[in-house]
Amino acid sequence: MSNLILRNIRPLGESVTDLLIADGKIAAYGTVPPAPGTAEEDGRGAILWPGLIDAHTHLDKTTWGMGWHENNRAAVLRERIDFERENRLGLGIDPHRQSMRHAIGLAANGASHIRSHVDIDPTHGLRLVEGVQETRRKLRDIIDIEIVAFPQSGLMVTPGTAELLDQALAQGCAVLGGIDPCGIDRDPKGQLDTLFALAVKHGVPIDIHLHETGELGAFTMELIFERVRANGMQGKFVISHAFALGMNDHLRVGKLIEEIAELDIGIATTGAPSATVPSVKRLREAGLRVGAGCDGIRDTWGPWGLPDMMDRARIIGMRNGVRSDNDLRHMLELVSQGGADLMGIEGYGVAIGCNADFTLLNGETIGHAVVQPSPPPLVVKAGRVIARNGQCIMDMP
Repeated sequence: MSNLILRNIRPLGESVTDLLIADGKIAAYGTVPPAPGTAEEDGRGAILWPGLIDAHTHLDKTTWGMGWHENNRAAVLRERIDFERENRLGLGIDPHRQSMRHAIGLAANGASHIRSHVDIDPTHGLRLVEGVQETRRKLRDIIDIEIVAFPQSGLMVTPGTAELLDQALAQGCAVLGGIDPCGIDRDPKGQLDTLFALAVKHGVPIDIHLHETGELGAFTMELIFERVRANGMQGKFVISHAFALGMNDHLRVGKLIEEIAELDIGIATTGAPSATVPSVKRLREAGLRVGAGCDGIRDTWGPWGLPDMMDRARIIGMRNGVRSDNDLRHMLELVSQGGADLMGIEGYGVAIGCNADFTLLNGETIGHAVVQPSPPPLVVKAGRVIARNGQCIMDMP
């Protein structure tokens, strides 16, 4: 834990003030006298904002820093899953090295926490999880990483995966993942019953990828609602992507949102430009917990994406037709407080007593900071400066 005086900053875009950090916590705002042995930094009028949060990503997948991966395959989900599983070793996608590159990039761009889904399947066993766990250990002073045990290739269609998930949860994975119970496994009852049984056994929440669209996705959601009620998992379930909430049926979507709110189910969005994404404004108005993530970046699935949650805020904003400054502020809240709400992060924020995990942002206003690409002047984790002007104190391997 560190002590630090940060001068000339604007907390949440408000008036200029100074900040005292003591023992890794935000201790005081206002006039802070110099203290012998305490470092000082000049914020130069930048906006102070809580650390950004990538609440849905895949640290084990990126080809960042490797040679260019030429991708000429059809954009079919099953085909992309199978290609990656069968070829990642041959392509040299080392889960530790690549997750280090991805996570350091996020930290350099202002992130303080990551929720990463990490593939588990009989082909690779727990090798990918172990690689990301090594990254988590090495970066524990730079960024917090929460690992989701993720059956990317399916659960019912890949025998042995359930046993591997059980083992991964016993060995420290904090969240259980899932994927398209109908579209991938073609056995929604079998997959969901298995997932809920494992979650209850280990006392962990579930975060499921749900790419299923329209009525199929709505049907799967209703099966999820039944099991959340039956297992008392209100507040412990997240639906990632939730493409069915973007279907062109206002009343149907409204009924689904009502149940999601009643069960306190969180939604993680990536603002995928090619999908029927949910309206984040509508979700906010319904009082849902909504966070965001950069998903996979520059991997065998596609060439797009950056390890930068401000970039993701802009993508989600454009995808949702955002124009007003109030809505731009909401985009920034999605990639910060929204992720904290999904992940249940304690001590998050910039109030006195909160953990000193924050980033500075350039901009005249919050809206300006969101739309204008600019590396953060300073990123602080547990009261210690870990990045300056987009460059982390730890180099990428």
